[in-house]
Amino acid sequence: MTDYIYKPEPGLKKGALTLPARIIPVPNSISHDAQKVLEAIAMRSVDIPPSADDREAWMRYKLDIEVNLLPSFRARAARYDVQSKQMKISGVNSYVSTPPTTEIRFKNKIYFDVHGGAFVVLAGEPCRAMGAAVAGNLGLKTVSVDYRMPPDHPYPAALDDCIAVYRSLVEEYGATNIVAGGNSAGGNIVLATMLRARDEGLPLPAGLALLSPEVDLTESGDTFTTNNGIDFLQRPRITAAIQLYANGYDLMNPYLSPLFGDFRGFPRCFIQSGTRDMFLSNSVRLHRALRKVGVDAELHIWEAMPHGVFVDVPEEAEVNMEVQQFVSHCFQL
Repeated sequence: MTDYIYKPEPGLKKGALTLPARIIPVPNSISHDAQKVLEAIAMRSVDIPPSADDREAWMRYKLDIEVNLLPSFRARAARYDVQSKQMKISGVNSYVSTPPTTEIRFKNKIYFDVHGGAFVVLAGEPCRAMGAAVAGNLGLKTVSVDYRMPPDHPYPAALDDCIAVYRSLVEEYGATNIVAGGNSAGGNIVLATMLRARDEGLPLPAGLALLSPEVDLTESGDTFTTNNGIDFLQRPRITAAIQLYANGYDLMNPYLSPLFGDFRGFPRCFIQSGTRDMFLSNSVRLHRALRKVGVDAELHIWEAMPHGVFVDVPEEAEVNMEVQQFVSHCFQL
């Protein structure tokens, strides 16, 4: 047996550990299908984002990602017979997706959806397709905000768009008939929207569903280091995208990093992450911040799951079921 001596690395904070090189195997503790997903994503090449000041490179980068991902988004949406229409809500481009049938208990209820994409990608048709899949999974009418993005529209454009749409939905449906949700960057923007809504005197929705939310743009959590390189869906970090989105504003601002906001009076929350998710610390810290001020918050962590959700595997079905139950419960209270 080899003895390892852990000692501080010169120049690093006292107590920092230097670990030996390790091989991280695909665990047997997850479904066979999920194991295959981990094997596949480990073999993917890494796309290095452009520097924050190279607009043309960013436009090409955005287009490449959206072209590559759109077919899979459309395939997922096609599982459900959902009608989707484009419309302007308070002047903001949005997609309204309606399932073919809606349970009577969901009549006049709405899901306010904010898509992910590192703050800079997946606008337009990807937004539509992802929103249709959300509506189909929940069996609930869904409004997906096609918010403006960098490089042409950095912060606070996305937040302005989302608060405008949310205000309109509150006026039409009433806050208690709304559940809001988002994944990754979308989880950030949803939470920031609710902080701003409260600050502007708007009532908050019945619940918030936050899937692997990127709520700390300072990237200060433990797993930004410990899961760096293990979370193959986050290779490399999205630091350049954060710089592009933040537009020079202080990253500690709760409208940019909602983790540092005041959550007193917030509705019940559902938070999802995985043990390989680089944003796991975001979810853990957010859960604690919510609980400290008395918010009813659920934290769901899946074994070996990287950022986002395993696709087309039993674990994805579990996540979907938990979100469905959460949304249903929010509307029954």
